[in-house]
Amino acid sequence: MKSQGSTEFTHLDDRGQVRLVDVGDKPVTRRQATALGSIYLGDKIYPLLMSDQLEKGDAFAAARLAGIMAIKNTANLIPLCHPLPLTGIEIDFIPQPEQKSLAIKAQVRTQAQTGVEMEALVGVAVAALTIYDMCKAIDRNMVIEDIMLIDKSGGKSGAYHRPGEDGR
Repeated sequence: MKSQGSTEFTHLDDRGQVRLVDVGDKPVTRRQATALGSIYLGDKIYPLLMSDQLEKGDAFAAARLAGIMAIKNTANLIPLCHPLPLTGIEIDFIPQPEQKSLAIKAQVRTQAQTGVEMEALVGVAVAALTIYDMCKAIDRNMVIEDIMLIDKSGGKSGAYHRPGEDGR
């Protein structure tokens, strides 16, 4: 595996062919990743969602479950991700009334030979898509944006924290 900041792609072999990285010789370590994203809801949806008045039901429960299921299935969605033994998943929703939006944060933990950054990112994306699905009958002007890794720990590259990001 190349060091952080390398310009070489680890998922390409010496002939430029796509490959699954062999992590067999890497040590099993505790790893964690947190991703964050948001969905702009607008004036119609925001108050209904915050007061649990959607006709489809509990959007937060549906989005949390969808995010967890997506995290558990990341290796089936992203072709070069390894299936991982997950030890913990948390998905939180942070209302942002001034912006009429909802921040979504996913934290994923494992003890494995590779990290869980993709799992956290996928969890945020699918949770946001589920909120969209639960609310689209009211207004389709929602915008999913700014899905990003905010921190990770463990593994050869060590800790990373996105500068200026407080996790909302």
